[in-house]
Amino acid sequence: MSGTQFFINRYAQLGWKFKETKLRQSIRINQTNAKGKNLPERLRSSGVDLEKVPFLPAGYWITKSKFSVGATAEYLLGMYSIQEAAAQIPATLFTTLKGKTVLDACAAPGGKTVQLADLMANSGTITALDINKKRSAAMANHLERCHISNTIVYNLDARQATKLNPTFDRILLDVPCSGNFASDKEWFNRRTFADVERNAQVQKEILAEAVKCLASDGEIVYSTCSLEPEEDELNMDWSVKNLGLQTQEVDCPGENGLTEVFGRKLDPSVAHCKRIWPGETQGFFVCKLKKVGMQ
Repeated sequence: MSGTQFFINRYAQLGWKFKETKLRQSIRINQTNAKGKNLPERLRSSGVDLEKVPFLPAGYWITKSKFSVGATAEYLLGMYSIQEAAAQIPATLFTTLKGKTVLDACAAPGGKTVQLADLMANSGTITALDINKKRSAAMANHLERCHISNTIVYNLDARQATKLNPTFDRILLDVPCSGNFASDKEWFNRRTFADVERNAQVQKEILAEAVKCLASDGEIVYSTCSLEPEEDELNMDWSVKNLGLQTQEVDCPGENGLTEVFGRKLDPSVAHCKRIWPGETQGFFVCKLKKVGMQ
């Protein structure tokens, strides 16, 4: 069996029929920088057609543009970021962010870091980590372009976050994952199930480290752009059973998390997670977690 058919068969077993997906480019307005600028109309007047993304507070799909939306004065001034629509969801799931101490544990290239800072109106503090030095440097440039003033960047593996001796109110774990075919046309040729298993183990290690850094009343938002349950629901089931975490209900697009995977029954609370199959957006998975007894 080819790798393509192997994964497509798995998706069928999980209840989703494979279909080719063509993603739409999207942007997110940085409200702090664009306040009072009437940015959608400014872009439209210069030849960019926009469509509001209904499930995002500041997201727009680019329906037509005469030029690259990464080459406008507004982009260079940090008024908006180019960010896939589903990728804009995780940062919006925290209860509150303004004035909080936040860890963005796997932060590069920085799109979600900028989004967090924007939602915080540059208040509080963000500690942004990434293991890759070049990506960390690129993230710092991204933060500078968007006039982010509440963030410090560390070139550090998220599995070593406790070296900073921190305690955080909010932790974003947009963990390294296997990705999915919607955002990579060569995905089926690149990926094997061994990749999935390896990534799932790294994700567990990141989760275990993050819990040690979480304030008693803190929140973790976990996300991947993987469709594989080993990196999604099975990791959340493991977190509930081993890390003293409990999933929380979230209001965002997607199907409820799977509570049975290939005949294995998971903790019922995993249904609170959201699984977004490829369609209008790339595939995505999100889950919000708190320590047991702190709901």
